[in-house]
Formats: sequence, structure tokens, C-alpha cells
Amino acid sequence: MLKKCYINQIGKYLPGNPISNDEMEEYLGKIGGVSSRVGPKVLKQNKIESRYYALDKHQNTTISNAAMAAHAIRDAISRSEISLDDLQLLVTATSQGDLPLPGFASMVHGELKNQPCEIASLHGICASSVLALRHSVSAVKAGEVSKSAVVASELASRLLKATRFEEQGFGKEKRLPFETEFLRWMLSDGAGALLISDQPNSTGLSIEVESIHIKSYASQFAPCMYVGKKDNVSNDEVYGWLDYPGYMEAARDGAINLHQTVNMLDDVIRICINGVFELVEEGKLDSDQIDWWVTHYSSHIFREQAYDLLVKGGITIEPDKIFSNLYSRGNMGSASFYLMLEEMLNEGYLESGQRLLCIVPESGRFLFGYVILKVVGSNDGSTGNESVCFSGTDEIVAPDIKTSGTEIEERLVRQLSGVWSDFENRLNTVPVIQKMNERRLTFEDYRGLLYNLRQQVIDGSRWISRAASNVTRKHFEIRSAFIGHSSDEHRDFEMLESDYVSVGGDLETIQNGSKNIGSEALSEYILGQASRENPFNLIGAMFIIEGLGRRVARRWGERIQEQLELDESQIKFLLYHSESDDVHFERLDKAVQSGILTDELVADIVKTAKVVARLYVLQLEEIGNF
Repeated sequence: MLKKCYINQIGKYLPGNPISNDEMEEYLGKIGGVSSRVGPKVLKQNKIESRYYALDKHQNTTISNAAMAAHAIRDAISRSEISLDDLQLLVTATSQGDLPLPGFASMVHGELKNQPCEIASLHGICASSVLALRHSVSAVKAGEVSKSAVVASELASRLLKATRFEEQGFGKEKRLPFETEFLRWMLSDGAGALLISDQPNSTGLSIEVESIHIKSYASQFAPCMYVGKKDNVSNDEVYGWLDYPGYMEAARDGAINLHQTVNMLDDVIRICINGVFELVEEGKLDSDQIDWWVTHYSSHIFREQAYDLLVKGGITIEPDKIFSNLYSRGNMGSASFYLMLEEMLNEGYLESGQRLLCIVPESGRFLFGYVILKVVGSNDGSTGNESVCFSGTDEIVAPDIKTSGTEIEERLVRQLSGVWSDFENRLNTVPVIQKMNERRLTFEDYRGLLYNLRQQVIDGSRWISRAASNVTRKHFEIRSAFIGHSSDEHRDFEMLESDYVSVGGDLETIQNGSKNIGSEALSEYILGQASRENPFNLIGAMFIIEGLGRRVARRWGERIQEQLELDESQIKFLLYHSESDDVHFERLDKAVQSGILTDELVADIVKTAKVVARLYVLQLEEIGNF
């Protein structure tokens, strides 16, 4: 007998902050420096108001697709009663991984660093999320595994940035074809993850997977959405970039671009709705028993077309029972299905006993997925979703540097914000931070963290004092700020030692400890920079190190305190920093506003921040290695 299968928790990862319509070209770039003529029309039709990009305003990728997927899984785990190492199966869906090979599931498993498990990569476009769910559900129902994670993640923005098209010769004189530019205003980035098991949650709501139905019509239709070059004669054959003599020839011919044959989309909607009618005729769906129609569509205009077709077929749906978050989160391809379910479960839309029909069409080559779900459990307030959302859902906001409003100060702050985003994303992949975020931290882990931080922190007053001694008389106020900062730093390592002893560590051990290679590299780099005359580039180092205290330390401290059931006296170092570093940042603000900034110094400060951020991550990665 087949077992039942349940979605126990759902997690998400949305990179950066929401991007408004007015900001889109700041991230994707203007092709040839010219604003799009197509964009406003497409946006008026799709009615998307905000979306997320894993790009900064220089079109640099801020996080990999695999890392986004891993963050979404960690978010789901943080809401659950299991750990990453309990997972027996990992299934992934995406339209394009970060690398052609190996498979996407391998890359996500590598990011998670959990125990060895079974994996599967499902490649496709939107409906690949349904294929991935089917794979996991089948394994659970058959009793082959009891706990599985399924994740869908998309990083489409890398295919859409202006520089890619400019290198192909598109610009002011040569306009990008509509079938490609259309997609620049449709697609965005994000990841959603489901935890699947053969048992419902012990408390709160779960979602039972009642049935999954998948139909492909590729035998009847040519590709509609694809990366390649269509045969201009038959319109059926698509030539991939591998068929060209070289990569540059493929690029020039548009074979590495993402295309959408727009005049085929009406057929996609028609076939999709016919699929619903077929389920009704086959007795697999009773539309009167559906409480929520969870529909993935890329544009508002397709919602209206689908609704009209349903009504003509005798199915009338109350508009407020059609759920989509397209307008606020954008079209994230395969991830959209899971992210709709995530919002419904975690934002309180669902009630026990409700049924959901999830419709996921894929225009790639006419693939359609239909999933019928039933909400089970109790709406008693104990849903299991009240836990702090760690890792994947922590909002990444750079520490706030106050400026006097000059252009050069504002430019420095913008560039440092980009460094911070990359830094915090890297921090969340460090093993000890992952264990903390997933509630798996041990006393040994905490002692290891304190031990390693102490060896680097003790050099803090040294490099600040050295920097102060190398500031010339002309900049007396900045020199005074460095000196005041040095006296504060002297107390930090004493608190670290006290915390270490309070959780079972030996004082002599931590006092006689040695630096790991990350701590060694970080201390030597900063001390070397502090030896320069007027080492104002160390503003970048202070931004990273003091920013940790201001933005991250209390978050870490509270999580460690909760997991290990510590008194505040046992975690003074991390909790103290969230308060003391406000004062430190006031000194940083004054340095930025002092008039010392030049274009060269801004570049030097940003470079220093990048180096310190990388070395700080290395320091945490090397905990336990000497």
C-alpha cells in the first residue's frame, strides 16, 4: 500500500531588496545606454510591480543559483523539527544552473554540506518544479525515503543584462528583437523549497499531496521558449550554441539568448485550460471542491484569458480564490509555484480542510503540471511557523553610514553596500554559521567560535593604535577617533575569554591559543595597511568588522543563547557589540564626512572592505584548523 505524502514546511530565498519598475534598468542595464521602448508596454500588460534580482547595479551577480536554493532549504529547515542531516533525498528544479555540468542537485548538495544522500536534478522551465515534486512524492509514497527536500531556483537575470546584448552588437542603432527583450521585463530571481515526509506535522498545518498530473504536448508544438536559434524556414528546428564553430559565432547569431515566440502564447493558455477540463472529464478533479486556484502565470493578461476560457467551459471561480503573488514577487519560473505555496502557508492564507488546485504551465515546449493538495492539521496557533526565520530569510541590509549628502560620499556608501551583500551571503555558507542558523550548534561549536575570534580580536587595538600613530597632524580629529576606538577594542578579548570560560573552556587554553590561517591573514593584512601614512582605506575594514557588530552580532548571540540556553553573562561579547558598535559607527560617519574622500581613496576603501570581508569569512571557515 502506498503511503501518504505531506509538505511539512516551505522556505524561500529572495535575493536583495524588492526592485520597482522604475529601478529595473538600473540593475539589468540600458542596452546601448538607451531606455527601452518595449518595457513600459510589457509592464502595463503583466502588471508586475516589484521583483528580485541577484544582481547589483553594476550587473554583477551577487549570489549563485545553487546558493539561493541552499538558502531556501535552510529556511524551510529552520521552521521544522528536523535537521539537514535527516534528509534522505534532495530533488532540484531549475531552467539553468550556474554550470552546464555537473547537475544542479550536485551543486546544491555541495552548498548545503549535509550528509550524503540521494539526489536528482530535474531540468526544464516552469513545470520542472512539478516534475521535481513528483519525483520526491513518488519516493516517499513508495516508502523508499521518509524525508525529502525539493527546491526550485531561478537566476534568470544573468541572461538579461545589457552587457550581454551589447557584446552582440545591439545598442542605439541595432535594436534587440522583441521576442528577447520581452523577457527582460518578465523574469526575475528567487528560490522556494518544500520539506516532504510520510507524516504530517505533530502540530499545526501540513499539506497533503493528493495527486499530481503532468502532460507534455511537445510532439504537437514547436519550442516556444528556448535558448538557441530557430530555423527561419520551418520555425520548428532550434539550433543550440554547441552546433556553432565557436562561442562567439553562436553569440553573434543570438543562439545564447533566451527567446519567447510570443504569438504561440495563446495556444499555451488554451492547452493549459483544456488540461483542467480533461481532469474534470476523467473524474480526477471536482472543481466545486477547490478552495484555492493557485495559478502560475507570467502576465496578468494571461490570467484574464484563462479565466474567460474556464467560464466558457462551465467553471466559474470567485476572483478572490485565485492566488498569485506575481505582482509583488515577479515571475521566477520554476520557483514561482513553491513561492506561492510558501506565502500561502506562512502568511496564514490556509485553513484545515481546504483543497488547492495548483496549475503550472510551461511555454518551453508545452508542458503542463496540475497538483491537487489538501490542507490538514489544526489552525490552533501552533503551526510550527513561529520560529525565527534564519539564514535564507534574514534581510540583508548593509550597516548605515551617514553622509553629508555629497556625491562622492553617497557613491562610497553604495559601493560598500554591495560589498556587504556579498559578505553576508558568504557568511551564511560558513559551516559554523549554518549550524547556528539550523539550530544544530553545540557547546563545542560555540567554544570554537569564541576561541578563534579571540586570537584575531586581540590584535584589534594593535592595528587601530598603529593606524592612529600614522595619521598626520592635519587630520587630528580622525586620529583622535582612532585612539578612542583603540581603548574600546581592548575590552573585547577580555569578554571573549570570560564567555569561553563560562561555557566550560579553559582560560589558559584560550589565552595561549594560536590563530588559524584566516585569522593570521586577516591580522597581518590589516596591520600592514595600518602602517601606511594616513591609512584612511581602513575605513573599509572598520565598515566590515564594526558592521558585523552592528548588523549581525546580536542576531547570532540571541540564536546561540536560545539554542544552548545560556545566560546573558555567557554571551556578553556578541550581545555587547550590537550596542557598542553604534558608537563606533558614529566615528566612522565623521571620518566619511571629514572631506578626505577622493576617487582614489573611495576605490581603496572599497577594495580594503572586499579583502577584509573575504579574510573574515576564511577565518570562520578555518575554525578548528591551525
